[in-house]
Amino acid sequence: MQKSVLIVEDEPLIADDLSFHLNDLGIQDVKVSLSYDQAQQQLRTSNFDLVLLDINLSGDKDGIDLAHFINQQRPAPFVFVTSYYDAATLGRAKETDPYGYIVKPFDKQEVYVNVEMAFHKIDLKNRTPERFFIREKEGIIPIEPADIQYVEAFDNYAKVFTSDQFHIISHTLKSIENKLLPFGFERIHKSYLINFSRLTRISEGHVYFGEKALPIGRAFKTAFMSKLSML
Repeated sequence: MQKSVLIVEDEPLIADDLSFHLNDLGIQDVKVSLSYDQAQQQLRTSNFDLVLLDINLSGDKDGIDLAHFINQQRPAPFVFVTSYYDAATLGRAKETDPYGYIVKPFDKQEVYVNVEMAFHKIDLKNRTPERFFIREKEGIIPIEPADIQYVEAFDNYAKVFTSDQFHIISHTLKSIENKLLPFGFERIHKSYLINFSRLTRISEGHVYFGEKALPIGRAFKTAFMSKLSML
């Protein structure tokens, strides 16, 4: 199916350059907006598979403001196009959950990699099931990822814990990890995979689900702690 892409860029030469690279990649349905207001109007009236969004738009509102509009009003995947690296701008940009960054000055390869990776993430998201199924004695039962607190390795099996019960499944923790990572799960130990949104507190060496404490492995601690957003 033909992909449609909107380029939001206030410099016509750069917009033309991006459009040329997209055409070269086989994407022919490309629209261009040269301002925040023009882009907002196009987003209100048309659907796009991907938006290439310049951060530094002229005017009172920039590309990050437009990204918030997209997320709230017209959900569509977007990739930022930027020459800015300052911490404040990147901090604001990350809050909008972009699918990638194209850094100016760019070449065909950088555009290709970011666009292909964005479409790959979109395809994975569209294929990701909203629920899983577990085989039990009474039959096959559904389980929502949000109901899972953590998964524990158990020989060549795994125990899947919810708030009030657990299920033993015939898969390794590693194979389950690949399925659950898109739902906000994190590996904290060679034997534990946790649902980040369900933990109730963190101590120096443990995470907690109510009174249940799970150890944070030494090899996983730095990566895990770096993902915490501290106020």
